[in-house]
Amino acid sequence: MDEAVLKQGRGTGGWRIVGDWFDVCSCNVPCPCTFAQPPTGETCDVIFAYRIRTGHYDEISLAGLNVVLVATLTGNSWEGGGLDAGVFFDASANADQREALELIFTGQVGGWMGSYVPTALGGLRGIETADISIEIDDSLERWRVEIPEVLRAAGEALTGPTADPTRRVQTLNPPGSEVGPTTAAVTWGKSVEGRWRAFGFSQDIPRGQNSKHIPFEWSGPCK
Repeated sequence: MDEAVLKQGRGTGGWRIVGDWFDVCSCNVPCPCTFAQPPTGETCDVIFAYRIRTGHYDEISLAGLNVVLVATLTGNSWEGGGLDAGVFFDASANADQREALELIFTGQVGGWMGSYVPTALGGLRGIETADISIEIDDSLERWRVEIPEVLRAAGEALTGPTADPTRRVQTLNPPGSEVGPTTAAVTWGKSVEGRWRAFGFSQDIPRGQNSKHIPFEWSGPCK
């Protein structure tokens, strides 16, 4: 959806964001959480990266901003398991944009996070701003996120001996999509690197563990 369409909702008391989400985590491939199952070994160390391509909160543009969540998940998040998490918001956001991001990503103004946060977030260790760099190939061959001196994580598209090299390994209608109900495909990958030191977490994800990409589109009312 392009910015012209998104602008139609501005000034009406609503918000809408469209973008890319990916994770890098300690689960085996494919990540059981996306299939609404407990994580590998019952515990998952994970980073969620969000890149907003287009979007607004009322008349405030949110296009081009990034958000990163680092967490440990214990148990099945769809059956009472909880995320112990910390959140980074884009340092390039101005005060109004930062407030809008906090309202959306902490679930205070509905949308998917309004449903997900109360059930999945067991504890919030903190919220900080940071210089967040996110890169995603248009071909979905690779994706990566970096916060200097804090975090580096990257994934690459999954393939194998019988896979068609011209197509991505994907799943439709995922039963446990981390970005909520979606008609978009989950693109499966594997970790290239995953290292973060933040909010008391100290994680190093081995190469070859889970990573995946899912587009997201959320909307809701303004506060």
